[in-house]
Amino acid sequence: MTREGLLRIRSNETGESRMCTGLSYTTKDHYFGRNLDLEFSYNETVTVTPRNFPFEFRRAATLTTHHAIVGIATIAEGYPLYYDGANEKGLGMAGLNFPDNADYKPEASDKTNITPFEFIPWILGQFETVEEVKTALAGISLLKLSFSKTFPLSPLHWIIADKSQSIIVESVKEGLRVYDNPFGVLTNNPTFDIQRFNLNNYMHLSTYPPENHFAKGVQFDTYSRGMGAIGLPGDLSSASRFAKAVFTRMNSVAGESESESISQFFQILGSVAQQRGCVHVGGEDEFEITIYSSCCNTDQGIYYYTTYENSQITAVDMHREDLDGTTLVDYPLIKGQQIHRQN
Repeated sequence: MTREGLLRIRSNETGESRMCTGLSYTTKDHYFGRNLDLEFSYNETVTVTPRNFPFEFRRAATLTTHHAIVGIATIAEGYPLYYDGANEKGLGMAGLNFPDNADYKPEASDKTNITPFEFIPWILGQFETVEEVKTALAGISLLKLSFSKTFPLSPLHWIIADKSQSIIVESVKEGLRVYDNPFGVLTNNPTFDIQRFNLNNYMHLSTYPPENHFAKGVQFDTYSRGMGAIGLPGDLSSASRFAKAVFTRMNSVAGESESESISQFFQILGSVAQQRGCVHVGGEDEFEITIYSSCCNTDQGIYYYTTYENSQITAVDMHREDLDGTTLVDYPLIKGQQIHRQN
């Protein structure tokens, strides 16, 4: 078994809360992406799945033709195990770690049974809007069936978004839960309903200078800009990242150009990125970091990304590939720092 496979098994068995942040953001176009926070790589690549690549599902009919998809995946046995992606119609989807809460089900005779590793291609391959997805979710069950011994199931929940709305999908003990997501953000535990409720604790925060409500007749000094947001979490826990990412995204101001939009998107993700040394996950020298950050313009089919040691934005345009083909196209992530020298 490969080292990557052993690490995946170990991470699942110990219930380690690997951390990620998903984001949906609209200016003139719609942008969708995420931070992938882990301590190691699965040799993921930017992967384009053309319309005629046969998507075979374990308990559902094969999609011989479908929407083309671009995103990041680990290709195993010729199959793209997508972490996140967007289809040519503008729909985006990402899976984020959800340990101890994710609960997958036995096969159900009255449902379409889709395994979690198939969920992203099953959704992005067929649907164009969140409304269509909502309708389809009423008839599916997420099946407890692994891809292989090397790639057992990861405990996940999902953010799905188009230009106008976003939802969260969680398969828990009580069944499949679908939540409207007006914030366009997802992190990890706890469940989304609790994350949403916790935002009540931050309703007093503001982008404006604070006013004195502490005590009448007492003078206070607004000694710094940004004091209206004192109390906004800054740690790297999933609940704190959720609150900070929502505050940053909901107050974010960007122009409508491509440069302004993608720059703002990466700035929002950067507000909750993880730096090596800040989160121990195993041995003394083992840390979780933001392995990559992604931003897909879902209207144009352009997938942008940065990596931990490459802060220069790299782009893959799905429409420059043969989208009527049958073969996966993949590009290894550029991980070394790319420096543009001016002299």
